[in-house]
Amino acid sequence: MSLVYWDTMLFIYWLEAHPQHGKKVEQIHERMSQRGDQLCTSMFTVGEILTGAYKTGRTKEAGQIRAFFDSPVVRLLPFTMEAADRYAKIRAQHNISPADAIHLACASIAQVDVYLTNDQRLKKLIIQGIQFIAGLDGSIF
Repeated sequence: MSLVYWDTMLFIYWLEAHPQHGKKVEQIHERMSQRGDQLCTSMFTVGEILTGAYKTGRTKEAGQIRAFFDSPVVRLLPFTMEAADRYAKIRAQHNISPADAIHLACASIAQVDVYLTNDQRLKKLIIQGIQFIAGLDGSIF
């Protein structure tokens, strides 16, 4: 069993049945379930996804999103003081966005096995506490 962190875009692809990436993400989730892997992400992901729903006035969808993330499907990781310190170190060492650094810091503190992203820049990074950063273009699952 592995602890697998998904960044925000993977959830958006999955929940919105994205025409290019939705099926791939669904297949990854099915494979993770078969393997007994634990899916996780940060509370920040929930906020990012809810922002899109609220911007477009989709309040009913926002409720469904909250319900999805309040289920046992996903383990939500907090942004703790330790994560804030790791965030600062990541931002100091790498030229990445604050949002990406928050995700990486939360994943790092949780000691995830795999950090899954569709951001090609992140795949090149080596982050303490994350064993492997993979992209959707690979065949890790």
